[in-house]
Amino acid sequence: MIPKAAKPRQEYTRDQFIPILLEIKPMPYPIPDHALQMAETAANTADDRKGQKITVLAVGEVSVLADYFVIVSAQSRTQSRAIAEAIRAKIAETHHRHPQHLSGEGEANWIVLDYGEVMVHIMLPKERDYYDLEAFWGHAPRLNLASQIPT
Repeated sequence: MIPKAAKPRQEYTRDQFIPILLEIKPMPYPIPDHALQMAETAANTADDRKGQKITVLAVGEVSVLADYFVIVSAQSRTQSRAIAEAIRAKIAETHHRHPQHLSGEGEANWIVLDYGEVMVHIMLPKERDYYDLEAFWGHAPRLNLASQIPT
């Protein structure tokens, strides 16, 4: 069998190639609507359980780690566990999702519910002040949710 001759490559001059490059626009990272709804559900549920300083960061615009971080302060380990359990139950009920990863329930100083596109951080004030996720992810936009959760 005789191989077919390869097509010659299209050659561009520099003057032809630069306008082509200038037309290429980076596509923004698409954030699914369901991720925002899940973040809002988590924030509202934390508010129902008297979570404090509730913050939602759109980290998907600056990282591939997740689309949203929901950060909540709890005043005790018992409240931290209660907030985490309420969020797990509400997201399972409304979004039919369960955390892909769960950590920190034993000590309950910092509980992380990882849903893939949404990560919920429930922290005691000491841990929240020390790790200061809002400052670390300061370049991520903060969302002002429709529910106007007090912070």
